[in-house]
Amino acid sequence: MTTVTESLPAVSRTAVGVAAMRAYESNRPDRLFDDPYAAAFFEAGRSVLPPIGRDSAQAGLGELMYPQIVIRTRFFDDYLLQAGCAQVVLLAAGLDARAFRLAWPPGTRLFEIDLPEVLAFKDDVLATQDASPSCERVVVRADLREDWATALRASGFDPAVPTAWLIEGLLIYLSRKDAEGLLTTVGELSAPGSRVSFEHGTGAPDGLVSRAHATEDGESVTALWRGGLGSTAPEWLAAHGWQPSTVTRAEVAAGYGRPSDDNATADGFVTAVL
Repeated sequence: MTTVTESLPAVSRTAVGVAAMRAYESNRPDRLFDDPYAAAFFEAGRSVLPPIGRDSAQAGLGELMYPQIVIRTRFFDDYLLQAGCAQVVLLAAGLDARAFRLAWPPGTRLFEIDLPEVLAFKDDVLATQDASPSCERVVVRADLREDWATALRASGFDPAVPTAWLIEGLLIYLSRKDAEGLLTTVGELSAPGSRVSFEHGTGAPDGLVSRAHATEDGESVTALWRGGLGSTAPEWLAAHGWQPSTVTRAEVAAGYGRPSDDNATADGFVTAVL
């Protein structure tokens, strides 16, 4: 197998760390999901991550982020399967393996959009696992900072069909202007009945973002964050024709029977319907 880990952009390298967390969760007897490919992604890409010792600050950042990563993975799994849309788009799909590990209804077409080098690494690893998608998987190599809509349409995306959009772990890495531009394009491509979901924080001092910034030596990750829409995402969506709803991570975790930390009420998810 030829991998391209060293060519992965800094933001995309964080997906390797997320894969490690998904692999760990998948091995728990009380796991909230099973991702059989996460460990392979981590092993193939671990060279791009900084060394992590048991007592290192990087380990501390991972410990902080783990509950959020696990809860959001399961929440977005459920969101996509319950959306009832035959067309699904994962923006900045990274090392997401939902096309392979979820039980999609017949006729589902799933588009994964990401940078060419990210998708090349992903497909290299999946090839070693003899992975077979459980839906029609369409890979779209595009930069979300450029005209990705044209590439998506050229790959067979139909804007007349209601779509379930997932923007997982992305908006915080974008400036407000870029986040607004991305969501504006999503709206332009969405038929009535389409849905979109992503993380949402209140901006509270005790929220996950603030706590991560305060984690010693966590700058390799937090320095990449640009804030996205911040706490105003529901208002922005409502002003642009969507009907948003929010839920806290604590509420979601309670529904899954998983204890959450004391600060989980400051963070959560937004889902909107057009």
